[in-house]
Amino acid sequence: MKPVRVNLRISGLVQGVFYRASARDEALALGLRGWVRNLLNGDVEAEVEGPEDDVERFIDWCRQGPPGARVEEVEVERKEFRGDLRAFAVAY
Repeated sequence: MKPVRVNLRISGLVQGVFYRASARDEALALGLRGWVRNLLNGDVEAEVEGPEDDVERFIDWCRQGPPGARVEEVEVERKEFRGDLRAFAVAY
């Protein structure tokens, strides 16, 4: 399966609802690498690498998020796979 890398920007009610921690748990369950962080404008950003099918599952999860989140939009930017991400973490 081809490895891919994406950058996601998630908007809506996505801060203060455990979105980052839940996204980390979902990514780890899927075996993905990358990071997730809050942005000053209230959005959440994530950079994710892994097998294409698993990354697509993560994107689908991001469109729903954890209970309490109200996701309005997920912007997906496909990037060149680099293989330089070693784990999945919440970034600050």
